[in-house]
Amino acid sequence: MMKKIELFKENDFNDLHMSRLLVHDSPYFKILNFNFKAGQELPIHSHEIEGQLSITVLEGEGEFLGKAGATIPAHPGDVLISDISEPHGVRANSDLRVLVTIAPPI
Repeated sequence: MMKKIELFKENDFNDLHMSRLLVHDSPYFKILNFNFKAGQELPIHSHEIEGQLSITVLEGEGEFLGKAGATIPAHPGDVLISDISEPHGVRANSDLRVLVTIAPPI
């Protein structure tokens, strides 16, 4: 069965902290939507499991964060792909919507 989620209606921005929506969770993969107001961030972190993640910028401008202070500009349509054990994070320079896919799900 197909499932439609209207992200922009289901998950809004929060002035106090990033907002998170679990879009999909199955034995095969997990999809999350994070919305950040300008200046908010998901700190650099990693997971001690095998698998990969993708972070897709849907709207806004920001930076993908990596180990040793590395930053990569993030614009609408950009996709970051890495092993989930690799340090990763996100910082919003403007209101920012991202879609994260994790496989296998954690």
